[in-house]
Amino acid sequence: MNTDILTLMQWMSPGFPVGAFAYSHGLEEVIASGTLQTSADLRLWVSDILTDGSGRSDATLLARAWRDTETSGETDDIARALAAGSERLTETCDQGAAFARTVDAIWETSVGGRTYPVAVGVAAARQGLPLDLTTGAYLHAFAANLISAAVRLVPLGQTEGQAVLASLEPLIRTTAEEAAAEGAALWSNCIAGDIAAMRHETLYSKVFRT
Repeated sequence: MNTDILTLMQWMSPGFPVGAFAYSHGLEEVIASGTLQTSADLRLWVSDILTDGSGRSDATLLARAWRDTETSGETDDIARALAAGSERLTETCDQGAAFARTVDAIWETSVGGRTYPVAVGVAAARQGLPLDLTTGAYLHAFAANLISAAVRLVPLGQTEGQAVLASLEPLIRTTAEEAAAEGAALWSNCIAGDIAAMRHETLYSKVFRT
């Protein structure tokens, strides 16, 4: 079995200590407002985030950091500037710092404190992990975490949640390939997702940090 796949499975596992379970990426707000109530609503929301929102932009940032670790500091600055609101910035910075602490301690990658997608890109490059596999694994974990949050909050059944994730696999693969392509444009066009992340900051009762 390819050891690259095993390493990425470990890095993107829910058990890897980045604290992903504590973040809903604004999803908690749209569930609380009644905008998202069914598995069909969830699939549409996550699809848009993947193809037109922070999922795609994260994957593009990851690819840029992987291709040129020497200028990853500039890529990291861009990642911070793209964060819509203080909670979204906290999410990517805290997860990135936690990821870096673990991979630096175990794999001696010297990633340091960076935003999450940039940290993953730098670590993968220094470990010689393929960009296509890394980008795909990152987006799969990203979608899985949102679905896990919805399963707990809506609530949805575990089978419903897994069905949504399985249905998104072709989209995850396509988005990963597009974002990892040489010269891929960096953009985000999910205004509703950004607004949800901002509104979450003033949500009265919260389970998630974002």
